[in-house]
Amino acid sequence: MGMRDFTQLKVWVRSHRLTLAIYKVTVAFPKEEQYGLKSQIRRSCASIPANIAEGCGRGTNADLARFLQIALGSASELQNHLRLAHDLSILEPRDHERLSREVIEMKRMLTSFIENLKTFAKQT
Repeated sequence: MGMRDFTQLKVWVRSHRLTLAIYKVTVAFPKEEQYGLKSQIRRSCASIPANIAEGCGRGTNADLARFLQIALGSASELQNHLRLAHDLSILEPRDHERLSREVIEMKRMLTSFIENLKTFAKQT
């Protein structure tokens, strides 16, 4: 399989854009959340494109699928943190709606990518 250029993957591009959006939105979080929810949200989000990139740097589809699975876990974690921030009234409802939609789409893309890799593995 060889190495893939992760920057060419739609799912990486979208997750990178989402990370930039998350960083922008969390700037406004209260100071006391600096090392709490703000940090957790940023970390779980940045972990998505990072794991996609790392998976692409590995040699096999099985490795890639494993890292995509980790990215999927981070996306679920992010979804949870965004909900918490919304319920604590730290995140504007409008931002929560927009970012959550994007995370759900990200999870859909990752799941379908993982399924495609598994299907491909069965055929070879």
